[in-house]
Amino acid sequence: MRPWDARLARWLVGPLRNTRVSPNHLTTVRLLVGLAAAAAFLPGSYAWTNVAALLMVLSNFLDHTDGELARMTGKTSRFGHLYDLASDALVTILLFFAMGVGVGAEARSGTEFEFPLMGALAGSAVAFIFYIRMRIEDLAGKTATRQATLAGFETEDVLYLIPLVTLTNGQSALLVLASICAPLYAFWALFEYRRVVQRLRLSTVSGVVR
Repeated sequence: MRPWDARLARWLVGPLRNTRVSPNHLTTVRLLVGLAAAAAFLPGSYAWTNVAALLMVLSNFLDHTDGELARMTGKTSRFGHLYDLASDALVTILLFFAMGVGVGAEARSGTEFEFPLMGALAGSAVAFIFYIRMRIEDLAGKTATRQATLAGFETEDVLYLIPLVTLTNGQSALLVLASICAPLYAFWALFEYRRVVQRLRLSTVSGVVR
């Protein structure tokens, strides 16, 4: 079952099939919206933080549109794939860092630098996970990096709940949790990558022996 957001993205980009709009154009739009979300997090005020959360949700959704248009039109390319991954990494790092800056701006004296560091750590770990998943996909195919799904929702769809976090002023708790869990998951992803490499080496050796 394909994720709901991917289905909606495919339906929305359908009219663009025979136009000059390319998947890279949509990647750029997603990147700009993500950067706007990061900028909106910086002030740390309640209003701007909630605007940032909505932009973050929109950016996350737009991330599906370029891939859907590429598959629909056959306009796939190595550059487009790398551009998409680089945009994902940049937006993720900046969003978490900017959220940390915003929380730090509103925090008590002495803790204003802790939250940006947490955000940078969490964002960098997530970006590293993106890179490892790309390497696994290159080695073992896209199915090797397929996320767990439930009723049409993927693991990453939890990001759509960010507005609930900002509405309840839960950004500080989110940053603490993300700064712990994201690095741990990054280590697990690295372990998975090493296991895939080892399995492929064993398969190659087994094929040569036969």
